Amino acid sequence: MALFEQPAQRPANPCFSSGPTAKRPGWSPEVLRGALLGRSHRAKPGKARLLKAIDETRRILRVPADYRIGIVPASDTGAVEMALWSLLGPRGVDVLSWESFGSAWVTDILKQLRLQDVRVLEAPYGELPDLSNVDPARDVVFTWNGTTSGVCAPNGDWIAATRDGLTICDATSAVFAQALPFDKLDVVTFSWQKVLGGEAQHGMLILSPRAVERLECYQPAWPMPKIFRLTSKGKLIEGVFAGETINTPSMLCVEDYLDALAWAERIGGLDALHARADRNAARIAGWVGRTGWVDFLARDPATRSNTSVCLTIVDPAVAGLPSEAQANFAMSLAGLLEAEGVAYDIASYRDAPPGLRIWCGATVEADDIEALLPWLDWAFAATKAELRQAA
Repeated sequence: MALFEQPAQRPANPCFSSGPTAKRPGWSPEVLRGALLGRSHRAKPGKARLLKAIDETRRILRVPADYRIGIVPASDTGAVEMALWSLLGPRGVDVLSWESFGSAWVTDILKQLRLQDVRVLEAPYGELPDLSNVDPARDVVFTWNGTTSGVCAPNGDWIAATRDGLTICDATSAVFAQALPFDKLDVVTFSWQKVLGGEAQHGMLILSPRAVERLECYQPAWPMPKIFRLTSKGKLIEGVFAGETINTPSMLCVEDYLDALAWAERIGGLDALHARADRNAARIAGWVGRTGWVDFLARDPATRSNTSVCLTIVDPAVAGLPSEAQANFAMSLAGLLEAEGVAYDIASYRDAPPGLRIWCGATVEADDIEALLPWLDWAFAATKAELRQAA
């Protein structure tokens, strides 16, 4: 490895993980000094902070005024599960799966809820299923952005405005970075540790009036765990959407999320967040275009994520290896960059095809992406040299 000269410049922040994602530029623990530690979240000040997190989320994301927003347990997973267990059942369900998290929702719907009228619309990593096959008379469950494949929905044109079913959208790596058509989405979920780099364990659940109507008119056939209950005596528990959380939240995490939202406002709000993610992803796209050993896992440029950018190694010496050897090569490449303190956590997700995954969301600086790129070439050359020596 010493034969290869290292690039002169390193990223100032080597955090390129796809979750938890990088903290916003300029963040320090000092921003948490005002957290309501040692206070009850049910006390008036605690509820006020939780409600502020809801209100600021609504304002920055431009969520319609008649949509409910709640803070719920167990991150995005908890929010999605709450929606699935509470809303599915009265109609047939189309489930879209093109990466590991969509596949997880398929498993839950088929094997845990054991619904009978389910259509699974699948596509391999790097592609989307045919969205025109989605039936507007049925409920549909999907991830907007495939965190582990780098493939995202190109827009909401495929969702019928006059649909009868509900649209349940796991948007955790898309929200704050990609345009979400809320008028087409009945349930939107995300977690604080994605996109804005907040701390973990808390999920956000956004419900349209149509979703609220379903909750109040439909009683699932299965027992409902307390942590999932959104209604009482047939009516929505409004307190959940006014800062009265179902279980105890971390007020330290709440303060961190509020800081991230305040930063988003300072830099120009949603448009600025989108622009930063787009700019970061464009830097990688330019490099991929002039680099022979790597390509996007997402085949169609119109469906390439601007947050979880997934790359595959196409150099013949590596691409021709058995899958396990390809995975070992990618892990070695990523491990070398981590050892150098250049990039942390950029190996592809464990269930995804071997390769790299680089987070390009708004909290990442474009200059850090630019500084990373020569290091990727360096690490590839060094790892390939090791492969040749071992052959």
